[in-house]
Amino acid sequence: MAAPIRYLRHRQSQLLCGLLCGLLATAAATAGEYSPPLEQRFPSQLLFGDTHLHTSFSYDAGMVGDTLGPDEAYRFAKGETITASFGARAKLRRPLDFLLIADHGESMGLAPMLREANPIATEDPVGSQMYAKIKAGDPVGAYKLYALGRKRGEFVLHRDEVLRPMWQRQLEAAEAHNQPGVFTTLLGYEFTSAINMNNLHRVVMFRDGSERVGQVMPFSQADSPDPEKLWEALADYEATTGGRVMAIPHNGNLSSGMMFADTTVDGAPIDADYAARRQRWEPIYEVTQIKGDGEAHPLLSPNDEFADFHNWDRGNFGTVAKTPAMLPGEYAREALKRGLQFEATLGVNPFKFGMIGSTDSHTSLSTPDEDNFFSKATPAEPEAGDFRYNGDIIQEYPGAEDVSVASYESTAGGLVAAWSHANTREAIFDSFERKEVYATTGTRIAVRMFAGWQFDEQDHQLPDTAAVGYAKGVPMGGDLARPAGNQPLRLLISAQKDPDGANLDRVQVVKGWVDEAGNSHERVYNAVWSDQRRANRRGDIPALPSTVAGGSYTNRYGSAALATVWQDPDFDPEQRAFYYLRVLEIETPTWLAYDQAHYPDAAIPADGVMAHQERAYSSPVWYTP
Repeated sequence: MAAPIRYLRHRQSQLLCGLLCGLLATAAATAGEYSPPLEQRFPSQLLFGDTHLHTSFSYDAGMVGDTLGPDEAYRFAKGETITASFGARAKLRRPLDFLLIADHGESMGLAPMLREANPIATEDPVGSQMYAKIKAGDPVGAYKLYALGRKRGEFVLHRDEVLRPMWQRQLEAAEAHNQPGVFTTLLGYEFTSAINMNNLHRVVMFRDGSERVGQVMPFSQADSPDPEKLWEALADYEATTGGRVMAIPHNGNLSSGMMFADTTVDGAPIDADYAARRQRWEPIYEVTQIKGDGEAHPLLSPNDEFADFHNWDRGNFGTVAKTPAMLPGEYAREALKRGLQFEATLGVNPFKFGMIGSTDSHTSLSTPDEDNFFSKATPAEPEAGDFRYNGDIIQEYPGAEDVSVASYESTAGGLVAAWSHANTREAIFDSFERKEVYATTGTRIAVRMFAGWQFDEQDHQLPDTAAVGYAKGVPMGGDLARPAGNQPLRLLISAQKDPDGANLDRVQVVKGWVDEAGNSHERVYNAVWSDQRRANRRGDIPALPSTVAGGSYTNRYGSAALATVWQDPDFDPEQRAFYYLRVLEIETPTWLAYDQAHYPDAAIPADGVMAHQERAYSSPVWYTP
């Protein structure tokens, strides 16, 4: 009888446990569960990535020496050691959270096709000439052949039997390296419009995987250079597949004023329909990268002491030199101001965009850190065993030297920072769509900004800034309407230094607004700063001493974190306005200084910038009466 008795006792204990567990579960459901994150509905993951990287599948990378394809690019971005095109080993000191390979839509895969001696390429009339030059050791001559045709609107091997398999190889590589929760590969490409050599480039970014994206081919300049035609193609994609997609413009500084012009590319005035479509398809602007910082320009913002940060402002991609009249259509801050003016007259703001950074590297290597930089283009990379500084010109136009740009004049590039619910394609895309993203010049500063009417002066001292911000206001990328009463407009601001980088100097609020007469204005406020410096009556604060010595610096000055609740002292509830943050680090060495420290014999040009203040730009919040 021993076994049945034990069985009966066991069944009794099971029944008792079940009863107690049920009661406890009911009590828990009634009282609410304890773990706070279960009730958290706001994005809490800060992810850093690059949405603008070129591999050898881009003609202006693969035809000038880049031999690395998408697979190597993804492995490098994930932190693996790879061998660069000229034989040097390379590794990213800090892996990225996500990457979008944005190879050009036109002639995609041209260089690999030639390098692999694919008969489709080698038997093409122009392709055979290019292949002969490559075999003869003259890849530059091969690239010049391509460039000559491109100027005439001809794109070598831009045919379906070439593009389709190369696009498929891109998609397969992305799927092979996508690891939701760990590392995300975003699918996309670059629409490389260059009307009269004026830069109207867009990176196209999909929310979806290859099962949807593979149903379409990249829309390129060979189809049409008009961005409005691109928008039509994106609309067709969404209607056909049920997927989601957006376009991200970049480098308005090379557009001769066309990027944020008052007219379409056909010369027609912007109307409400155009404004609505542009806001729909282009919610984000890439404001900083290797080919120049595009936040502000000193001629547009003469009272801003930090407006001149690595500006490439000599001309376009051809032989057209820059004129002051072009600048208002080229820089983000001015575009944001003009957007308010359009909204006042059209009812829609065509330039209501969030801001990100990226590298635009053409080496397959996403290297945004100044001390881990591998050049904008392969010809300027260090070679294995070769410790010579290589400062080749990367944008040269014979007969127009005034608009030429040299490798040493580039920065290491920028980064995208995204406040996301998860490290997945869907969550990252959604953070872009909400504009809850921001730009950095390569550093990994953590930035939060919320705008609202109910913030208390001490809210920045509470332990959970984000919970307070979402409860009382709207995050970066959001909108505010007129308050119910006379409450002041306040920003809840929080910034932390890059854990492996420099201390913070200050956090500034950049405000733009439109007055009753329709004129736009701007002002930069120092909101919070380090080292107990005192502001004068105009709000200016003294600069911090520099600790840069060659390729090193110290964190003697600055702060690890800066936070405040800032109130707009000039708020007018009748005026449309936007606000965004600019967070400045203390001065640090540029990649030129690191190169010179590593290669003592490097002949750095006399006008090379050896130290600068890296920064972050938040996406704006907008106030509409």
